Amino acid sequence: MVAVLQHGGGLSPQRQHLTLGAKIRMINWGLVLLVCTISGIGVALLYSAAGGQWEPWARPQLVRFIPGLVLMLGLALVDVRMLLRFAYVTYVMVLLLLIAVEIMGHIGMGAQRWINLGFFQLQPSELMKPALALALARYFHGLTLDQIGRPLVLIPPLILVFLPVGLVLLQPNLGTALLLILGSGAIFFTGGVRIWKFLVAIGAGLGAIPIGWEFLHDYQRQRVYTFLDPENDPLGHGYNIIQSKIALGSGGLFGKGFMMGSQSQLMFLPEKHTDFIFVVLAEEFGLVGALAMLMLYCLLLIYGVVIALSARNQFGRLVGVGLTTQFFLYMFVNVAMVMGLIPVVGIPLPMVSYGGSAMMTLLICVGLLLSVSVHREIRISRSGVADM
Repeated sequence: MVAVLQHGGGLSPQRQHLTLGAKIRMINWGLVLLVCTISGIGVALLYSAAGGQWEPWARPQLVRFIPGLVLMLGLALVDVRMLLRFAYVTYVMVLLLLIAVEIMGHIGMGAQRWINLGFFQLQPSELMKPALALALARYFHGLTLDQIGRPLVLIPPLILVFLPVGLVLLQPNLGTALLLILGSGAIFFTGGVRIWKFLVAIGAGLGAIPIGWEFLHDYQRQRVYTFLDPENDPLGHGYNIIQSKIALGSGGLFGKGFMMGSQSQLMFLPEKHTDFIFVVLAEEFGLVGALAMLMLYCLLLIYGVVIALSARNQFGRLVGVGLTTQFFLYMFVNVAMVMGLIPVVGIPLPMVSYGGSAMMTLLICVGLLLSVSVHREIRISRSGVADM
């Protein structure tokens, strides 16, 4: 099974330069099929959430997925050395987009997170997730373990992380900022940063919670209060999570059937096409359907881990770990959120929740993973030059 996950049915490359035909054959088509399956389920759930209508969510989601799939496959063919070469350029471009959000961003639902392109609402904070992973992987790829052990060497990557985090917090978007930090932490750890430094950082973070609390917006504090006691305001701030729990429980073992969920169809469930789409699945297909969906995500994570471990260059390994961690965080935070295990932070369910920027970003991440897989045998020196 590991061989299939690694090679996707193709042969292990023995050369540093692959032909286009060889690259296409070496694409991990099992991972591509898995992504299409998850996205197809998402379109079906959006169709159901709209009461059996393609508008306003299912058709746009499908239309966005098709070019996203083409982009994903195109990225799979890009040489991993090219990704390394332009990693910093990509990071700077997305950082400039985040700055542009502060200057001319579109305001929606009380937050300034989007750039209006006319035909598309671009959310640069989503694009920063793969861009940051590439930049950090590029930085740590060029270091030895001895160099990583020096405290001053960690200042540049910390700047790479907290520049976009600061801009995202200004939007404000605390959930995405936390995902950027946690995803970066996985790359720091895999890159060789010692555990005691993480313990110091975690201790400092816990100690700063009282200070950070003072800087939270009122609605962010209210989310914490609601998480601790949603029944205190059942018709106000606690309404969303209470209805979510009711819908999760009403699905039972096998669910009520496709398009038969009472909470979602009768409009009791809020944000059912975005944050709470997993609840629609659980109500209609029950515990069995919810677990089946989680198994698909676990398989996606297994693909990511195997791809990262199979890469023979540090850059590919770090990119694989960073992007796989982002997938896990997306999935875990969304599911835990709708179950009431953590405060609601507005993180979509990967490739299922309605949203153009999130879907495009996740397909870009898969495309980068596929590139690492296709070019896994390429060895790259610390200077960024392929070893012959």
